[in-house]
Amino acid sequence: MPVRTRTAVALRHVAHEDLGILAQVLPDVGFAVSYRDSQRADLSDPTIAAADLLILLGGPFGAYETDTYPFLAREIGILERRFALGRPMLGICLGAQLMAKALGARVYPGPVKEVGWGPIDLTAEGRASALRPLSETGAVVLHWHGDTFDLPDGATRLAANANYQNQAFSYDDRALALQFHLEADGAALEKWYTGNAGDLAAAQMPAEALRAQTMRISQAVRMRGAKIFAAWLRRISEG
Repeated sequence: MPVRTRTAVALRHVAHEDLGILAQVLPDVGFAVSYRDSQRADLSDPTIAAADLLILLGGPFGAYETDTYPFLAREIGILERRFALGRPMLGICLGAQLMAKALGARVYPGPVKEVGWGPIDLTAEGRASALRPLSETGAVVLHWHGDTFDLPDGATRLAANANYQNQAFSYDDRALALQFHLEADGAALEKWYTGNAGDLAAAQMPAEALRAQTMRISQAVRMRGAKIFAAWLRRISEG
C-alpha cells in the first residue's frame, strides 16, 4: 500500500526567513510543503487548519505586538486550536514565541540581543529528544533574537544557554518550539545580513565576522540540522 503524502504549511513572515534546510528534509520524509505569507494570506483557508504539520517561521516582530500586526493574533488563534486538537507544530524564533503565547505564557523583550553562532545546553529531556546531536562537541546553532518567553504550563524545557533560560521546548510530543535557527542554511544567510542589518548593529556583530564563521561551519550545521529535523518529523509521523 502506498504511503500517504502528508501536508506541511509554513507561515512565513518575511521573505528571507524561509524553510532553509527544511525545504529538502520535508519532502525526503514524505511531506508536501507550501508557504503562506502571513501578512497577505487568508489565514482562515481550511488547508492551513487541515495541514498535517504547521510550521511558523521567524520574523522581526514581537509576539506581543498583535495590535500593530493583527495577523499575529490570527496566527495565535490558529495555534490555540491546533494545541487543543493535539496537531503537530514546529515553531522557529518568532514561531516559538507565538507558540508560547498561544499556550498562555508571557513573551517579552530579553536582556540582550543575541545574534551569531553559539552552543546551547540541552536538558536531560533535550538529550533524550531529537535535539540530542546538539550535545555533540562543537555543535552550535544560529541565535538571532531579542525577545524571550516564560516556559508554558505543561511544556518541557529542552534547551537553555547563558543568556536565555528557554531556548527550546516541546509540548505533548507533537509540538516543538525552537528559539534558535536550526533551519539556517549557509550561503542563504547573505539575505539575512542585509534584511536584518539593524539586528547585527544592535548586537555589535559585524557581518564579515558572521559570514566567515558561517563558511567554516556550514556543512556540519546543515548535516546536523537535517538529521535532527528528519528524526523529529519521523517521530511525529509515526505517532
